[in-house]
Parts: sequence; structure tokens; C-alpha cells
Amino acid sequence: MLHPILRSSALALLAILALHGNAARADNIRQAPTHKDVAYDRQHGSQKLDVYLAKSDKPVPVMVFFHGGGWSGGSKAYVPSWLMKGVREGAFSVVSVEYRFTQVAIHPAQANDCMRAVQFVRANAAKWNIDPKRVGVTGSSAGAHLAMWVGLHDDAADAAAQDPIQKESSRVACVVDFAGSTDWSLLAELPHGHPGYRQAIGYPPGTPAKDMDAKAKADVSPITFASAGDPPVMLIHGDKDDVVPFKHAENMVARLKAVGVRADLVTIHGAGHGVAGAEDPEGVKRATAFVHELLLGERP
Repeated sequence: MLHPILRSSALALLAILALHGNAARADNIRQAPTHKDVAYDRQHGSQKLDVYLAKSDKPVPVMVFFHGGGWSGGSKAYVPSWLMKGVREGAFSVVSVEYRFTQVAIHPAQANDCMRAVQFVRANAAKWNIDPKRVGVTGSSAGAHLAMWVGLHDDAADAAAQDPIQKESSRVACVVDFAGSTDWSLLAELPHGHPGYRQAIGYPPGTPAKDMDAKAKADVSPITFASAGDPPVMLIHGDKDDVVPFKHAENMVARLKAVGVRADLVTIHGAGHGVAGAEDPEGVKRATAFVHELLLGERP
């Protein structure tokens, strides 16, 4: 029989694995970050990130990950398996970002935090053996929305800023979106199975879309910022998603292609919002190939 302490630890580990859904994710629990809880800003205690450095003799690309949780929950502690695999193989490093939740501050706080995190990574690129020209962003659900918002938004760099972090570019080389929302105008057209859309911009659950400020809905929507010169984007989305309807991905792809930006849509047929977990085999395969192409120059 196991000693009570060992038995308790084993049960805790099993509970964590069950929560994350499959044994493959156990790698993420065992792989500790190289640097943990690094503060990228000082406005709130949540503004921290974890750094997972790939072993390499030369600077490597980096993927910056934003977790999901309806902009009001979740944790940077969980990083999808495909990203951790990239770290283990020495292909790229990974930075997992925590950001202020809507209970603390509504949009654009979350988006601004994520842009600041990208700038912070660039400011520390030499120290972390990262190539500042090869920065990609990715996320799950709410985190995918934030990744897309960062990827399509104008550069936050301010050459006149006193803060050296603010002088850095927030622009990225690619975006990988796992089931992210892109277009708040769809709230008036389709049911969305989560209160977070309204809470993100300061409205209580159930507020009619017509009663929400049009400028606020536009500013939180990544589709608003699509323009020529944006980085290549991949959207991975289930066509039966009732939390973030598939129309979000369709609209985003159509808008990006209209302005001449590469937008690859990977449809997971019959899948719901579980695609946001970034563990679907086809989605992971396509995402990995996309990142290897854009950040490592490997043709599929």
C-alpha cells in the first residue's frame, strides 16, 4: 500500500490529468518553465509570464501563448502539447502569458497586456536567445481572440517613450487561432453560449446586442483591424461550435483575404468548442506545419 502522502500526491496528479483530458498533456506538467512568473508590467499582480526556452546554440523563434477562459479565468500554467513539443525539439521557445481578467479591468486591458507581453519578450530577446524578428502568437478561445487582436492591431511601439519596453514593436510574424472570436457584430445575428462577450466590454450577461456601444463592439473585434500588411493567419475552428460560432472564422478569413492577407482556415468537421483545447490531431498537425513554415522557413 502506498504511504498516505504518496497516495495523496498520486491522486492529485491523476486529477490534474483527468482535468486536462489526455495523458499527452502530462508532459506539460513535468516540463517546468525556465523562468516562472516574470513580471512584464507593474499595474497588477497578474501581469506575469512563464518562459520555456529551447536549447540551441543560436537564437530561435518564439511562440507567445495566451490562454483561454472567457477573459475572466484560466491560467498560463497550461500550455498546449504541440507548443511544448516545439520547445523539446529545439524548434522554438514558448512564452505563456497571464493577463488581467475582466473582473479587474474590461477591454482593452487584456489586449493591451498581451501586446505589452510581446514587447517585453522582444526587449529580453538577447538574454533569452530569441530571434526578435521571428515572433508568433497563438491562443485558445479567449486567448485566440487576444492573439488575433495583437496580430492585426497597429504596432504599439513608441519611439519617444521613456519606458524601454514601450519602444519595442508589438508586431508578429504569424498568428495561430484555436476557436477564437473575431467579430462582435455577430452577437446580433447568432446565439453565443458564453456571457464573456458582454462582460469583456462592461455589460452584464443577457444585455441585448443592440444596447451595447457600437464603438466598444468594434474595438474588441479583431476583424476591425484587418489591413494589408498583416501577418499570415491560421484559424482552426469546429463547424459545430456553439460558444464561438464558426461564422467568426469564416468572416475573419473573408476579410483578411479581401485585403490581401494570407488566411488559412482549418475546419474541424463535427467539432464544437473543444477545438479550443489545441489538442485536435488535425489542428495540431496543421498548426505545427504553419509555424515551421513561417518561423523556421520549412516548406510543407
